[in-house]
Amino acid sequence: MKKTALVVISIAALALAGCKDKPKTEVPNPAQQGQAPGGAVPPGGDPHAGMKAQEIAAGAGKKATVSQTMNSGGYTYVEAADEKGEKVWLALPELKIAKGDKIEYPEAPPMINFQSKTLKRTFEKILFVPGIRIVK
Repeated sequence: MKKTALVVISIAALALAGCKDKPKTEVPNPAQQGQAPGGAVPPGGDPHAGMKAQEIAAGAGKKATVSQTMNSGGYTYVEAADEKGEKVWLALPELKIAKGDKIEYPEAPPMINFQSKTLKRTFEKILFVPGIRIVK
């Protein structure tokens, strides 16, 4: 009987200790961040809204020459040919770039058969990169 009472009291004490108010930290309003609770993107929301292309450090990536470029849906799509003439498609946050520009871009895993809804096009292979460096 004494053991049962001791166990019950111990469980009650632990339960009460766990119910104490914890310090609150301010969490940004997900609706203001373009996200739903739990980090999910609300229907029709853009998870990359407001992102800017990053400048890549010199020598930190592969070199190529831009053969075509287009902007759509907040992204810049760039087709570039490397020094061996092999072509690659890159997608990055929108920036100003022109055909003939020499660039460096970081390594990234390719996405195969990526469908761009805004361009109404499927890319056989495309790399999503945080940014590029335009070589002057």
